[in-house]
Amino acid sequence: MQVMSPHLLEPGKIWLPDASKVSGDIVAVGGDLSTERLILAYSKGIFPWYNRAGQYVWWSPLERCILRPDAVTVSSSMRKAIKTFPRFTADQAFDEVIESCAEMRKGHTWILKEMIAAYKELAKMGFAHSIEVWDNSDTIIGGLYGVSIGEVFFGESMFSRKSNASKAALIALARYVQSKGWTMIDCQVTNDHLVSMGAHEIPREKFLAELKPITSRRTIQGSWSSDFEKFIASHPSFFDLKK
Repeated sequence: MQVMSPHLLEPGKIWLPDASKVSGDIVAVGGDLSTERLILAYSKGIFPWYNRAGQYVWWSPLERCILRPDAVTVSSSMRKAIKTFPRFTADQAFDEVIESCAEMRKGHTWILKEMIAAYKELAKMGFAHSIEVWDNSDTIIGGLYGVSIGEVFFGESMFSRKSNASKAALIALARYVQSKGWTMIDCQVTNDHLVSMGAHEIPREKFLAELKPITSRRTIQGSWSSDFEKFIASHPSFFDLKK
């Protein structure tokens, strides 16, 4: 029997509910942003999303937006755009990426200072990762960040300072994890930007059932920088990587 209301969490007590037993999108409130709680949350298909400091709200949407890495849509115009971006990296500028994501949404963002601090700590532990897109003057023009547990990348946010740069970052990420045999990028909630790239919704029940076995697999913890660099070097036309 499903619980009709979200659970109330206690700070310091590392616990989160089974999202399938809660009837709505919000499964819990309260708690904290400790690294232990965040890692547990993602492994259970739950993520924090709120816009007032200290007022933690934990979500597991009834309809979950996901992207299959081998099915990402790369239009002919995107192929041309990607060729104009001279360099892609991973985990070389996590701090700048998350701060840029917050800055681009200034005034209406959930990426608060406490969130930034928490995810920077996850990055130091090797659970949070970033993909960066650079221009010829070695300036970051786009990127994304998220959390990786097992064989799932849980996307958090992306930004662009040049048209299509965030899409290029997502395509690079998709092709990289595709090369590892991963089958899912979690996009959390749907928007037109993601749908245009092949993302779609699945019921929470199906998402959680698929999530459990793949999050239990080995996590590639630590910096992805060197391995990602090797992947890009060996796949100069990564956007055309075949299924």
